[in-house]
Amino acid sequence: MLKKEELAYFVAVHAATFLGARKMLSLVEKLGGARAVWEAEPGALLEAGLSDSRVAALVQARQSADPEADFEALSRKGMQVTTIRDAVYPEALRNIYDPPAVLYCLGTPESLNTQALAVVGSRNCSAYGRKVAFSLGHDLARAGYWVVSGLARGIDTEVHLGVLAAGGRTVAVMGSGLEVVYPRENARLFARIAETGLVLSEFPPQTPPEPKNFPIRNRIISGLSRGVVVVEAAARSGALITADFALEQGRDVFAVPGPINVKTSQGTNNLIKQGAKLVTCVEDILEEYQLVLRSQEPERAGHSLGPDAERVLALLGSEPVHLDRLVAATHLSAGTLASLLLQMEFRGIIEELPGNYFVKLRDL
Repeated sequence: MLKKEELAYFVAVHAATFLGARKMLSLVEKLGGARAVWEAEPGALLEAGLSDSRVAALVQARQSADPEADFEALSRKGMQVTTIRDAVYPEALRNIYDPPAVLYCLGTPESLNTQALAVVGSRNCSAYGRKVAFSLGHDLARAGYWVVSGLARGIDTEVHLGVLAAGGRTVAVMGSGLEVVYPRENARLFARIAETGLVLSEFPPQTPPEPKNFPIRNRIISGLSRGVVVVEAAARSGALITADFALEQGRDVFAVPGPINVKTSQGTNNLIKQGAKLVTCVEDILEEYQLVLRSQEPERAGHSLGPDAERVLALLGSEPVHLDRLVAATHLSAGTLASLLLQMEFRGIIEELPGNYFVKLRDL
């Protein structure tokens, strides 16, 4: 476990260089500590094995960064940082090829060492895929698993919502920094996961969601998990990259089949042909680990929401309804209605569409 000052410099060096764990530890060992790395002359950094571009990045970072003050700022924002040297760092992740040197966390990083399964899939998913993803997230949570996904549009979003609807715990692994929520429409979901589960990233907090980041983050999704379930994926898909990492890391791979003439079924059907276990229900996953779904019925999704929820649902159906119409028809304050809609969304009763429109998914 690093002392606070050394941790601040470790984080600052990593933010400037984005070294993997093994290279980062080697550099720190050669120069006698993270602060020594931060303060070293360019020649010493080159001699220790740092590339020209990373030396230049580190020298530039020194001109504006204050490692100790910057680290305090992270703490004030509620972020926790764990490094490869910390006991709380997840053992499953520590042992993969090129594990991240630093993880930024919102929530409870102690949960990183719990039993977890990942569920991932296409951003451009079908109604069938959404339903399956929500159901798998929900039922895996009921079986006692933490469920890992990537907070992306489509399948990932439905997985997280399913877990939350079951009162379970979920981990969202970001392809951006924690101060850059992506996609923006998942800001409320991001906040709910941070409150009840864990959001994490190896990218410094203000890192934008660049395309190159997502394959990098996918190795963390699989690395944290005992197995990876793929729900809908095209022949070339980020979800398949996660499955490839899972195989490299010795994790189990599961896939949900789909219609042979649908583009987003090509990837999952190919995985099954290549040996992934076919999944038609959560029991297909749980039997691999000699587990069963908890027999008790989950709490009814509408319980405790009160009569206002019934009033809102009476106005909703399969056709989108705008928020302004709901405010006018229910005579609820905007704040009260927003809170109620959020609870209903997390329980899988309704779905928010772009532009403040809502549709009903099921009855209370």
